[in-house]
Amino acid sequence: MHGPGSSGWLLVALCAATGAYCLLRMRSGVEEQRRAAGGEALMGFGMAAMAVPAAVFTPPAWAWPLWAVVFGAAGVHALWAARASARHLHHVVGAGAMVYMAVVMAAAPQGAHHGASGIPALTAALLLYFMAYVLVTGARLVPVAAVAGGPGAGPGARSGAGWGDRPELSHACRLSMGIAMVAMLLMM
Repeated sequence: MHGPGSSGWLLVALCAATGAYCLLRMRSGVEEQRRAAGGEALMGFGMAAMAVPAAVFTPPAWAWPLWAVVFGAAGVHALWAARASARHLHHVVGAGAMVYMAVVMAAAPQGAHHGASGIPALTAALLLYFMAYVLVTGARLVPVAAVAGGPGAGPGARSGAGWGDRPELSHACRLSMGIAMVAMLLMM
């Protein structure tokens, strides 16, 4: 969404780091986690590319429709995966938000990337959704006291978990992408 310099670069760093971590999560032994991580990596890197400040790089006119097609395909894939698990519905909304932002940017006059309008009601609905998502996901990261002797209790509880199998890190990944999506929608 090509925000101002420092905030744009912070978004680029956050989204690129999240995308890189999601690539690491693709090494998980659980197939469902690998699939979700692939879609989230695409989302993270796509958001990083969209957040590059316009003073550094303004994509050619054909790039925005291409982004819309890529994220439209990702949304259709997530919708197909939602048949098996409702958790994928969030990916559908995220991909839809990326398509929406790409379409708004494609319709904006060349060089007018910051403050492009869009449909205010749709932008507000997406903002409300992602703000609620950030609050719920953030609440999941709040530590809960472990029950003595229960699963996950004890000093070596996480020793066998790889980077791709750490639920708190995947929640943090999703939280950071939700925060970045809120910031990008606010810049519209």
